[in-house]
Amino acid sequence: MRSIRSLRPWVLVHKWASLVCTAFLLLICLTGLPLVFSHEIQDWLDPDPPFAELAAETPRVSLDDLIARARRLFPGEIVTSIFSDDDEPQVIVAMAPSWKASRDDPKSNHFIKFDARTAVVLEQSRPREERRRSFVSIMLRLHVDLFAGLPGALFMGAMGVLLVVSVVSGVVLYGPIARKIDFGEIRMHRPRRVRWLDIHNLLGIVTLAWALVVGATGVMNELSGPLFALWKRTDIDGLIAPWRGREPPGQADLVSVQAAFDTSRRALPGMVVLSAAFPGAELGSSHHFLIWAKGGTPLTSRLFSPVLVDARTGELTAVVRMPWYLRALEVSRPLHFGDYGGLPLKIIWALLDGVTIVVLGTGLYLWLSRRRSTIEARLAELEELGNET
Repeated sequence: MRSIRSLRPWVLVHKWASLVCTAFLLLICLTGLPLVFSHEIQDWLDPDPPFAELAAETPRVSLDDLIARARRLFPGEIVTSIFSDDDEPQVIVAMAPSWKASRDDPKSNHFIKFDARTAVVLEQSRPREERRRSFVSIMLRLHVDLFAGLPGALFMGAMGVLLVVSVVSGVVLYGPIARKIDFGEIRMHRPRRVRWLDIHNLLGIVTLAWALVVGATGVMNELSGPLFALWKRTDIDGLIAPWRGREPPGQADLVSVQAAFDTSRRALPGMVVLSAAFPGAELGSSHHFLIWAKGGTPLTSRLFSPVLVDARTGELTAVVRMPWYLRALEVSRPLHFGDYGGLPLKIIWALLDGVTIVVLGTGLYLWLSRRRSTIEARLAELEELGNET
């Protein structure tokens, strides 16, 4: 009796933590299902043009040549960044009318996708008047911030914290019951509510580890904006302090981007150099290329390292060591969506997501069916269930 009564605080915690976040967790789970397969859905809805069939050892075109082609297509515009894909033979050049236009009107940004071996244009972003949010992007915004920006992201992060609290308190409450009944037992001879309670408890304990991982990594992802801003203020701003306030150099005065990539490869041997933000980009420097490289092995391919290369001279300024909290963020992103083990892990993630929807639904049903009951009645129910043999 005393041990059951001592659970009163945990009953309250589990009840209210679950109720407050249930609606939003259902939204997260429902939008998370297509996001698990976001690459597959995007390829199905908007397939990329086929690449030319060339020998595997065919060399890539210089990045400088691709940038020159992009500028000929859009004379007078600036290049804001470049991305060299290490999975597919493609390079994406991002452009804008000016840095001011890029900041004030994000729709003015556009891209050109090149075949990295032939320099053929594979795709260009649609004219701004024809651009529509894709299904995947709508699901992502609902999942991340409810189309509310940083306040929405912080709110959804708080819902993730409540999920973790709900799971932990649920484990505490499951303990007294589990000692008296067989694991996985559904007491079919009891009233319907008790049967649904058994189903709720069983599915909840089975998905325990997954829910904790997804909840914790989800909170980390929601904090990505503030964490990157903190990193910029504490680390990047100190490195670029001597150049703060200067106007970005004209793009005609920039050194070779290909040479900047090569400098980064020499500074980070064994890593894969992926992209460069040009001087003037929001998260970067007015005087440097901010170049990103990732680990060259499957284990380290989710860990990124930024490099600052002087955009006028091409000299290496710094290899920036990212702090632990951003390393944790890098690891959490793919783990959150099951993007570590290919399609089999994604299928497992989707199944667990579906089971979690059932857990949330049964929990809501259990509350609605006893919404007028007192906490003492709930404790008495737990005591009765725990004393069953």
